[in-house]
Amino acid sequence: MIYLDNGATSFHKPPEVYKGMLRAMQRCANPGRGGYPAAMAAAEQVYACREAAGKLFNCQPEQVVITNNCTHGLNIAINTLVSAGDHVVVSGFEHNAVTRPLYALGAQVHVAGRRLFDQTDTLESFENALRRRPKAAVFTHASNVFGYVLPVEQMAKLCKQYQVPFVIDAAQSAGVLPVNFGALGADFIAMPGHKGLLGPQGTGLLLCNRLPEPLMHGGTGSASSEQSMPDFLPDRAEAGTLNVPGIGGLTAALGYLRRVGISNIARREREQTQRCAAGLERLGFHTFTGKDQLGIVSFLPETDCEETAQKLAQRGVCVRAGLHCAPLAHESGGTLATGTVRVSFGHDATPVQTDRFLAVAAALK
Repeated sequence: MIYLDNGATSFHKPPEVYKGMLRAMQRCANPGRGGYPAAMAAAEQVYACREAAGKLFNCQPEQVVITNNCTHGLNIAINTLVSAGDHVVVSGFEHNAVTRPLYALGAQVHVAGRRLFDQTDTLESFENALRRRPKAAVFTHASNVFGYVLPVEQMAKLCKQYQVPFVIDAAQSAGVLPVNFGALGADFIAMPGHKGLLGPQGTGLLLCNRLPEPLMHGGTGSASSEQSMPDFLPDRAEAGTLNVPGIGGLTAALGYLRRVGISNIARREREQTQRCAAGLERLGFHTFTGKDQLGIVSFLPETDCEETAQKLAQRGVCVRAGLHCAPLAHESGGTLATGTVRVSFGHDATPVQTDRFLAVAAALK
């Protein structure tokens, strides 16, 4: 099997991730619910995850809220900053995990920057929107459809210049691109555990620069005499029992990333992205590629995208087709009516994967 759907989830995890999950299941009870060894082991495991994330993303352990996934974190962040009727700026490449919560809240959404692989357009449009003093800005670090890397460092500086709170969706970038929470100064950065961070599904992180409004209410193991959620991080946003086995796997994955180096992973992915895009163009496919691109390549086949993906799957190549839960990005890219076939590389990207995919794609023409 040639797995090229890492934009949805990383599938071949480092071996230590599986071991970390099993070890947590064997050793850990419920964190914060007792002083006996198994409960303390669970609390230590959770804190180890916060520490590992803090080292990788330049933040304090208590700023790391553990979530179920990136969508969970984005909902916490958006519900903290936005109310009905508020004017909010987003980029032209957002996932439904950003746009649906905003529309559900009744926010007035302004889309800024629609040109694909054009950071100048993104910045100019974004600054024009910020001049209107929106209540908040929410933007992705990299498009899950096209791999376009937005100029988030400059966008963050603009938000601070215009005193607009902001949230970064690092779903595709965490574990592949530098995400320096301290330097960016975001109010929140949300990320999944199961994509570039190489952890298991059902895990995610929300990095917090302010106290979030709870999305869920319940037990935390702290301030139990109060009928409101604790007024301190991370407890305020972590009601109920945490996914300790998942956290064990995620902690191991974060350690793996620090040892291997995300720059090395990014280099491998970038090399195969360029190799794949060039090969698709030689085959005559309409390929979306540009200067600022991480390990994702979308293309248009001569036939239906879903049909093409199914034929690839029958030949042992796993990709994703359709709208990828991001109709706004497809609207910006001009592919809303058709969708795309998306190839997304992971930490194990190799020329063998790319060449096998291209050989199968050539046979389909």
